[in-house]
Amino acid sequence: MIGKGKLFKRLENVLARSGADQTEIVYIGHESGLTRYANSYIHQNVFENNSTIFFRTVLGKRVGVASTNSLVTADLRKTMADSIEIARQQPENSHFPGLPGPAKYKSVDTFDDLTARFTPRDRAMAVKKIIAEAKRKRFTMAGACASESGEIAIINSLGVRAYQPLSAASVNMIAMSDTSSGYASATSRHVAELDFVGLAKRAVDKCDLSQNPIQVEPGDWEVILEPAAVAEMLEWLNYVSFGSKPFEQKMSFLSGKIGRKLTSEMVSIYDHGLDTKSIAFPFDFEGMPKKKVMILDKGVAKGVVHDRASALKAKTKSTGHAITPDENDEGAFGFNLFMAPGKAKANKMVSQVKKGILVTRFHYLNGLIDPRNSVLTGMTRDGTFLVEDGEIKSGIKNLRFTDSFLRAFKTTKAISRERERIASWWSAVGCTTVPTVHLGSFRFSGKTEH
Repeated sequence: MIGKGKLFKRLENVLARSGADQTEIVYIGHESGLTRYANSYIHQNVFENNSTIFFRTVLGKRVGVASTNSLVTADLRKTMADSIEIARQQPENSHFPGLPGPAKYKSVDTFDDLTARFTPRDRAMAVKKIIAEAKRKRFTMAGACASESGEIAIINSLGVRAYQPLSAASVNMIAMSDTSSGYASATSRHVAELDFVGLAKRAVDKCDLSQNPIQVEPGDWEVILEPAAVAEMLEWLNYVSFGSKPFEQKMSFLSGKIGRKLTSEMVSIYDHGLDTKSIAFPFDFEGMPKKKVMILDKGVAKGVVHDRASALKAKTKSTGHAITPDENDEGAFGFNLFMAPGKAKANKMVSQVKKGILVTRFHYLNGLIDPRNSVLTGMTRDGTFLVEDGEIKSGIKNLRFTDSFLRAFKTTKAISRERERIASWWSAVGCTTVPTVHLGSFRFSGKTEH
């Protein structure tokens, strides 16, 4: 880590030499370690110390972007000159709003020293505890344990000066027997919050309970979706519907439906980058303060996230959801999705099911089938169970589902008061925080032999 003072000084010196009308520099630096394990032994340790420095320069309405991973002053100046030349060659972008001015940011604790100092040996010791739980049942374990620290700084020629240190840790694990598997995961800013043994016990118990799975027929089933499964659905919906670009292109299931009730009133989904129950972060990648955005409020469509360019088109204000300069054309993106909690106790929800299926998580999801109707497809994995008369009766072989999120979530029967943080594509600046959900109807479209 370089630190706020030294980093700003180095970037300011380069910024002062820019000949562009406006100039922005985005610095993303990180140190990250990853320990992978399979068949109950560690097979890979990797560590990366790297940085990316983006330059976004503006000549009138022409915008250029270039990047480097070198902090040598000559390389920074060369990259800035490249971005100016790129801007010179670009067509004018009439929708470009210009760079933002200075703003105030909410103070958010995003850094934990213990997490930043979590060593490969520390990760190995955590994995040892995880594997020990699997050995109790003579199962094997596979998964990954990751920790990272870093800093993000954004400055521009209009006065933006944003800086934030960060840390994050996450772990996932799959316990495996000859006929079954069980999954658990967690993520946090603070590695001490990760209960490696408790998570391993959960994965082992799921694996044990789902041994010798039976086969059930696909069709319309009542389901309990645990947080990992709910998070995987929301991640796809975030990609195809919650951002400004699919909404503007009328590919989002929210397009043209703002103000309409689309799901059960028990369902509220929002993005809130300042809520420390998630992986909070106070600003986006153009230095705009994060704002809470309601996407579905008690089932009613409310809106999508915006960066400054999409906000200008939509005649609204940025919500603080710009992505990195090299991806600006993709529009805004939600980094901290939440589903509001309900009133049910998670450990009591199965007892309310006469006959149904409990899903631990999904994989191979695809949300591009019919995004305007929020149709998703995917496979169950690592813990799928038949529930009868309020009790788990047995593990079942995996099923494919194909269903509309809107249709299925109209049948919501209960939502748990407890929520879990599920790591997303970049856990250093966000994650998905979701409860367990009980649906009255969920459509499975195929079955497997495993």
